[in-house]
Amino acid sequence: MPLTIAMITIDTGDARKLAEFWTAALGTTVQNDWGEFIVLAPNAEGAPAVGIQQVPDSTPGKNRVHFDAHVPDRRAEVARLVGLGASEVAVHSVPGLVWSVVADPDGNEFCVGQAGEEL
Repeated sequence: MPLTIAMITIDTGDARKLAEFWTAALGTTVQNDWGEFIVLAPNAEGAPAVGIQQVPDSTPGKNRVHFDAHVPDRRAEVARLVGLGASEVAVHSVPGLVWSVVADPDGNEFCVGQAGEEL
């Protein structure tokens, strides 16, 4: 039987603060709160849950796994996320797809892409 991704977990130094950002960014709610480990409800049928896990040390360097989100209006979504406390790190493109690398308030990078957009 193949694997099914049930949850993606993000490490942080402040679980509550990062959970506030991700609940607003994903338009979801907290499903379970155990203090240093918080689980956000999936925001769509079939989507994985998101875990926010408080850890004592941050991982040095670039995170090796990240979210890729696709939206109909990349610029508007990046502006909304920046308003929530994120920062835009870079913009990249290949034919038929443009994406922004965005960092959440803890510095965890993820991508927000728009198919068909040109730089």
